[in-house]
Amino acid sequence: MMSPAELRPFLDELERFADGQMTAAEQDAFEERMQQEPALREAYEAFEQITADLRWVAGHETLRHRLLTLDRRLDQRQTALLRIKRQRRRAQTRWGTIFTVAVLLLLGLWFLLRPAGPRGGRAWENYYVADPGLPASVTQEGRPLLAEAMEKYRQGQYPAALHILRRVPTDNLGADTLLYYNGIFLLSQGDGSAARPYLRRVIQQPGSALARKARYHLAVAYWQARQRPEARAAFREVAADSLNPYRQAARKVLAANVLQGEE
Repeated sequence: MMSPAELRPFLDELERFADGQMTAAEQDAFEERMQQEPALREAYEAFEQITADLRWVAGHETLRHRLLTLDRRLDQRQTALLRIKRQRRRAQTRWGTIFTVAVLLLLGLWFLLRPAGPRGGRAWENYYVADPGLPASVTQEGRPLLAEAMEKYRQGQYPAALHILRRVPTDNLGADTLLYYNGIFLLSQGDGSAARPYLRRVIQQPGSALARKARYHLAVAYWQARQRPEARAAFREVAADSLNPYRQAARKVLAANVLQGEE
């Protein structure tokens, strides 16, 4: 991997590309340069590895903080319930006290465990047909890292799956396959913006067997990013392709007209 000193000259351009701050023409020119300039391509791969590692660490740190917060809230609620129980015992009968504590406890549990309301902008999850991942017959052929990445993906542990996938040797699997599953894992964890460059590069690979699948997932990535015109155009292209395995899924989205007025 590149050293920090070697990577530094490319950082501004890589950050603009990763954050989607380039115009469509700039993105195309940048991706063309990556194909032609080994140093830029190596810098991009190093940048992606670093950002993937940071996302993985951040995800674990966020989970730890949420658990600590939940523990504190449970301790505070338990203390409050005990205090209320002592106060009620002075003024009410035994059965009245039990009833009151039970009601308060149920209310507290409902507050902590109630299901979240509908999430805006997530309608794509109701229509998305996820990729099943590579079968065992492929991953077990001397590819233990690839097999582990696919297992984490199927378990819904997307950051961990992505972290492992990026450790798979590039000479151990087709370039388009690694690009495709980088895109799939990012899309599955809700990072459609980061997934799009990978999926576009698969589509641009001459003769790639994954190009049709990548086109469908790219349409979902546009939808996830609320780029409805681009999503509709991509879904129409998939729906018109009789050889695309996701043709029916794309037709279902278009028939439901869910891309028109979504907020």
